[in-house]
Amino acid sequence: MKLKKILNKRILILGETGSGKTRLTIEIVKFLCSHGYSKDITIIDMAPERMHGIGGRIKDFLTKPLPVRYLTPPNIYPPRTLGKNREEVIKYAYLNYMALKPIIAQFIKNSTRILVVNDLTIYLHAGPLEDILECFKCSETVIANAYYGTRLIDDHGSGISKREKELVKAIFTCMDWVVLLSKEGIKLLKSAESEGNAKQR
Repeated sequence: MKLKKILNKRILILGETGSGKTRLTIEIVKFLCSHGYSKDITIIDMAPERMHGIGGRIKDFLTKPLPVRYLTPPNIYPPRTLGKNREEVIKYAYLNYMALKPIIAQFIKNSTRILVVNDLTIYLHAGPLEDILECFKCSETVIANAYYGTRLIDDHGSGISKREKELVKAIFTCMDWVVLLSKEGIKLLKSAESEGNAKQR
């Protein structure tokens, strides 16, 4: 890790369930904290509690809290895991949206230089992409992770899986780095360096 590759950049970490998205995000936050940026960091944790090896809030992976501002609602539901039919999946997605909406508004009103978002896709199931982009605009540095896989594709016909994939792809355009984690390793889907070289050419 190098500060110059993180600070003033927008980084999106993608992967299947259990691919290490949250752990990598935590390592980046710890790295920034070790260089004196603790007071500049806000984490918006959108993840549900870990269930059947899926999901997990940042605090679930820590032995002690990170010295940063941490925003998360009391309850977040994994729609596709809990929902038994289309209506239930949509209900849980909407409940998540309503729980996270005031937290996003709180951050926009009182932002920090560095924004970290865990499990961004939870909001995108029912919430507008514009809210997320507005959050990103409020910070100089953004580190976000999002589900990007096939294990959770069955959404009981609710349409949230398709919406999730389309909106995550739409976010690519405003990111400097897009990193995909898989069993094969780390793949760069978008690189700030290659983008910069292309512009120079």
